[in-house]
Amino acid sequence: MLIRKTPLVPGKWLFFLVTSVCLAISACYEFIEWWTALLCGESAEAFLGTQGDVWDTQRDMFLALLGAILGQLSLSRIHDRELGKMGIPDK
Repeated sequence: MLIRKTPLVPGKWLFFLVTSVCLAISACYEFIEWWTALLCGESAEAFLGTQGDVWDTQRDMFLALLGAILGQLSLSRIHDRELGKMGIPDK
């Protein structure tokens, strides 16, 4: 979407923005989990099933970061090639 609908071009800023959006979505999900645990009146551990892992949220965020970076590094050329087949040139 960012390549097709904005003046952004493939490069460092696009990579940074996509990674940031993935982290923001992950953080929102972690907030929703936390708020749900608070609203239900249960302990966070019981609701979330963290099984005593105090680093569960941080691990989830790290995996979102890792997935965003690895996904972009491994799939960007395939994505660009498919956009080219659709007649959407790189800017």
